Amino acid sequence: MKFTKMHGLGNDYVFVDLHTETVTDPAALAPIIADRNTGIGSDGLILLGPSEMADVRMEMFNADGSRSEMCGNGIRCVAKYAVEHALVPGPELTIETDAGVHAALCNMRGSIVDFVRIDLGVPVLTAADVPTTIETDQVIDHPIHVGGECFEVTCVSMGNPHAVVFVGNLGAIDLATIGPAFECAREFPNRINVHFVCVDGRDHVTMRTWERGSGITRACGSGACAVCVAGVLTGRIDRKIVATLPGGDLAIEWKEGGSVFMWGPAVEVFPGSWPHSLR
Repeated sequence: MKFTKMHGLGNDYVFVDLHTETVTDPAALAPIIADRNTGIGSDGLILLGPSEMADVRMEMFNADGSRSEMCGNGIRCVAKYAVEHALVPGPELTIETDAGVHAALCNMRGSIVDFVRIDLGVPVLTAADVPTTIETDQVIDHPIHVGGECFEVTCVSMGNPHAVVFVGNLGAIDLATIGPAFECAREFPNRINVHFVCVDGRDHVTMRTWERGSGITRACGSGACAVCVAGVLTGRIDRKIVATLPGGDLAIEWKEGGSVFMWGPAVEVFPGSWPHSLR
């Protein structure tokens, strides 16, 4: 099975092109291929294939084999792969995900895609649709108890669920401990991606992420979009920001009454062939 290793700000995935390859059990394959000691090493597995409603379709599986609705860094890599491997002419294309169809615009440097803008759509704020069992219409700076501590959370769905916690000191957060406690907290029936955020100014935040199904990652594109929305809702930041993650910077803008847009890089690391019989 041929694959391509790609990443967006260090949030790395193994990509398999279903136009030419076959994967019979991606949920079983993802943990094996994602293992950083015995596999290729990645935050998960993303499949590219034909779509009846868009130029290309992506299916995402986390490192634990669970399926996710979409991935902000992964979808930029899908756009890059589709254009550079001539699946679509580019520089504009549409990508179908489990969270709907998203429009992408590739920034070309000759024949190479270096940056991609993604329209992630209108954020979902209704608590039951995030989903969360917290009994309020919208979860904005709402206190919950996780891991023996009280946190104020703002919940946003960007097609996948996010909890945003604004803090004064990121260094004081034990992400390896509190992350899994948040992910599986009873308030989040589908589990949750959690982001701890320090506001550096009206147009800049620094954040760290625990992703459901993958753990600590170097970046989360949909999470950065959720952080922008949460910051606007709580009056902390403006609608156009730069989010600094461990892997680098993303530019985010939430249009008034409309979509959230994300600009960021996409990188192809290497192609390869996976010899195992499990497909």
